[in-house]
Amino acid sequence: MAIFEPLLGEESNALSTMKEIMAALEQKGLSHDVLYRSPGSHHEYILFRNWISEDARRNAQEDPEIQRGWAKLAHQIRILKIYESLDEIAASRIEGHVHR
Repeated sequence: MAIFEPLLGEESNALSTMKEIMAALEQKGLSHDVLYRSPGSHHEYILFRNWISEDARRNAQEDPEIQRGWAKLAHQIRILKIYESLDEIAASRIEGHVHR
């Protein structure tokens, strides 16, 4: 998961680049991505990327097309926070740990 904001004047370019990267990753069968805009901030975006596998993630990091997209995007956004991986919590484990 990545939280980012486009640099001043780069929102349209950043969203276009992000769309290209997401399409390339999907077409190559490497990930499924969903992009959200934060309701509290019109400039903050949240990207959820679900890698198909750890191999798919490594392949993307070595793919020249994907690398070019990420390099281009680096000049269009400011990353606020990245979570490289998240641990899923099963609903059965949540019940006893909810604090009120």
